[in-house]
Order: sequence, then structure tokens, then C-alpha cells
Amino acid sequence: QVKLVESGGGLVQGGGSLRLSCAVSGSSFPYSRMGWYRQAPGKERELVAFIYRDGSTNYAASVKGRFTVSRDNAQSTVYLQMSSLKPEDTAVYYCNVVVDYGSGSTMGYWGQGTQVTVSS
Repeated sequence: QVKLVESGGGLVQGGGSLRLSCAVSGSSFPYSRMGWYRQAPGKERELVAFIYRDGSTNYAASVKGRFTVSRDNAQSTVYLQMSSLKPEDTAVYYCNVVVDYGSGSTMGYWGQGTQVTVSS
């Protein structure tokens, strides 16, 4: 059973920084990608940032240059360093990993979410 445990959310003033962590366990298969989505009140869940198996990254336009996604060498923890935070970054942030089971078979898993609130 793949398990994702997030930490690091909280309340921060605009312009401040936070770092989210997501510890992933329970899979002996590689992760094709690891990263973050967010969902603000009344809005759909949206992609924030991902890091792929080859180390390449992808960011939403709204966070590019302010957020950095990374992972540890064991690829068991994924991080989201958020800087220059804005009130519009307020959302529940969800960790997401896609496990590659081989032969074209993949499955996505979600964390429970962590609240990030940015005050103006």
C-alpha cells in the first residue's frame, strides 16, 4: 500500500516562504513522477509542480520562478519550496506520485492534503 504523508503547511505573510514535504512509502516500483497539486476554495484542483524520474521538472505558469520542486536521493521524499508567496497561493496542497508498475501500467496516489494560507 503506497502511503503519502505531507507536512509543512501553515500560515505565512505575503512575501514569505514555506517548504512542504511529502514522505512516500510502500512501493518497490519506481515513481514516474512526484509532485504537487493544490485546490483553493471553490476552485478545481490544479497542478503546481512535478519532478520526473529523469529529474526534469514542470511548473504551473503561476508559480514558475517562485516555487521549486525537488526530491531526495532515495526518491522517497518530495519537497516544494515556496517563496514570494501571495494570497492567491492559499489552498490545500496535495502531494501526488505516479507509480510505474511496468508494461505501461501506472497508478497515481494522493496525500491527505496540507493547508497553506497566505495573508495579505
